[in-house]
Amino acid sequence: MTVDDTRQKLEVSAEEAGQRLDRFLTAHLPDLSRSRLKALIEDGHLQVDGATIMQPSARVKQGQRLELHVPEAAPALPEGEAIPLDILFEDEHLLVLNKPAGLVVHPAPGNMTGTLVNALIAHCGDSLKGIGGIKRPGIVHRLDKDTSGVMVVAKTEAVHKALVDAFAKRDLERRYLALVWGLPAPSSGRIEGNIGRSPRNRKKMAVVTSGGREAATRYRVLESLAQGTAALVECKLETGRTHQIRVHMTEAGYPLIGDPLYGRTSQARMRALTAAAQSAVKAFPRQALHAASLGFRHPASCECLEFVTELPSDIQVLKDSLEAL
Repeated sequence: MTVDDTRQKLEVSAEEAGQRLDRFLTAHLPDLSRSRLKALIEDGHLQVDGATIMQPSARVKQGQRLELHVPEAAPALPEGEAIPLDILFEDEHLLVLNKPAGLVVHPAPGNMTGTLVNALIAHCGDSLKGIGGIKRPGIVHRLDKDTSGVMVVAKTEAVHKALVDAFAKRDLERRYLALVWGLPAPSSGRIEGNIGRSPRNRKKMAVVTSGGREAATRYRVLESLAQGTAALVECKLETGRTHQIRVHMTEAGYPLIGDPLYGRTSQARMRALTAAAQSAVKAFPRQALHAASLGFRHPASCECLEFVTELPSDIQVLKDSLEAL
């Protein structure tokens, strides 16, 4: 074994052939835990004979040369950064905000700074640190980086626990607005299907036939667009799984417009649009999904609160272009 800064280089011996990748690496790199090594593999940091391998369970072969990139250790605690926040409500217990698209919620490999957590620490001060977790202080639930909309953040440990329990018990209401391809039929309904890691692409979630976690989404068509080529749909979550709306709507045959991971834009659908609408769709940089409202009972005051936001300007412009057909 040789070490080149943060790159670990290994070669498989005859005796080691047939071992799982993660076990092989654990034996050679005792300073890194197996879970850490597994995460590095799944995040694409391992090359075997020059090809990126992302399956920890893959078996090694004699003579293979492995190179593992180990990113430099991140700071133990996130630091505050002066990032503007669109705050809808705030008291000494909690904060509700309208998250813009493009803002990552909490630090993670590839996005260790410039996150919502960094902005919250700067806004709330050191009192927020550690509430609900060192790396995710105050965070009760998460929106994808490119999903905009309403989020609630806890400012005390007691409120954090109460809100997490409310999400777990589904004792609140979340409403999303999405622009999807096609016109869902029936016009309202319930999509069910356990969601788990896709067996074909570990970076994606999927409706799975075995395993996964129970998931259900209620939807309602609000407006048909481009003569049925697209639609504005309201989605309400009964559960809160990773990428749930994106996965369920795709599974039903109505993927979100602009979704880089799950979306499918057929040529027939594009040809049904005006030139202006085609340009708007091609230029749209994210999934057309917005967390439009959030309703819950305030853990301290017991007051029923509801926060509603309008479609952000980029989704509204896209919707307008589809209405113009």
